[in-house]
Amino acid sequence: MKIKQTAIFPGRYVQAEGALHTLDEELIRLGKRAIIVAGSTAQDSLLPPLLPHWSDQFEVTAEPFGGECCDDEIARLAEIARSRNCDVVVGMGGGKVIDTAKAVGHHAGAKVAIVPTIASTDAPTSAVSVIYSPTGAFSSYLFLPRNPDLVLVDTTVIANAPVRFLVAGMGDALATWLEADACQQSFSDNQCGGFGTLAGFNLARLCYETILEYGFSAKTACQQQVVTPALAHVVEANTLLSGLGFESGGLAAAHSIHNGLTQLHGTHDYFHGEKVAIGVLTGLFLADRPSELIDEVYDFCESVGLPTTLADVGIGNASDDDLYRVAEGACANGETIFHEPYPVSPDAVFAAIKTADSIGRSRQFV
Repeated sequence: MKIKQTAIFPGRYVQAEGALHTLDEELIRLGKRAIIVAGSTAQDSLLPPLLPHWSDQFEVTAEPFGGECCDDEIARLAEIARSRNCDVVVGMGGGKVIDTAKAVGHHAGAKVAIVPTIASTDAPTSAVSVIYSPTGAFSSYLFLPRNPDLVLVDTTVIANAPVRFLVAGMGDALATWLEADACQQSFSDNQCGGFGTLAGFNLARLCYETILEYGFSAKTACQQQVVTPALAHVVEANTLLSGLGFESGGLAAAHSIHNGLTQLHGTHDYFHGEKVAIGVLTGLFLADRPSELIDEVYDFCESVGLPTTLADVGIGNASDDDLYRVAEGACANGETIFHEPYPVSPDAVFAAIKTADSIGRSRQFV
């Protein structure tokens, strides 16, 4: 049997200090009329001084994001985009704003530009939207026919965002190589319908190496609200390398465990990447990874402040029945945990969650 290898990429990626001031020039490449799906930071702080100086060749209006990437919000915004004949949908905000804008662009038949205001996920570059229920529980993935046409990242904006967002992005990025490696071992499909390419697997590995090398320095720079080379490297890893690595390499246990964790209401106040970090640690024990790698990942998480225990994601008092619900959710039909190169079951996931949490707690007292 011949193996089909696939890889997908955004149309254009721009990253720089002050890049936001060139957004209108970039959008003119894509169309003439845009709707901006704006998160609170964009709506309150970024857009008011920006819009008056935009080119008169481009028509733009901003619409506040309703708060959840759910079917109703996507339908509401798609109807507005169609009624205004928008040929570009811009998502300016965090991960849920971005995923909503990508889905809106798809339903409205418009091109998509993404302007992240935080570096907390790899959503900006990808051709998938994570859909939630109106109350914040994971619902489904919406796989889109193409990646965003533009991703524009202003590192000054990222440096001025709360540090927790950058750290959460490192949690998401931490999973990229471990999941791609699982897919490579098991010959599982990546997120674009084929086996990973050398580019996909190597970008995933580069993502892992970059955040381990520069993560602590990048966090320190963000705490000081300054842009350094280390911060720029981690922003690229969180946004571009992680996005390319997960789509063209593949997903496995960590993101399935994240999805299982969302079944418990206590986790809903925690960011995607923070819950993915728990999925990463759990996956290390599912996969029987070497102790050196386990120590390396725990050391990194502790150094930058990523969660290492269930208490760190709001469910320290979860019962065994609760955790078994998480395990069952992680093993639901169609979940990517079955890309792992070993047998998977709710019992095995439950045992790995308990082990990862226990190890995390024990290290806090060393």
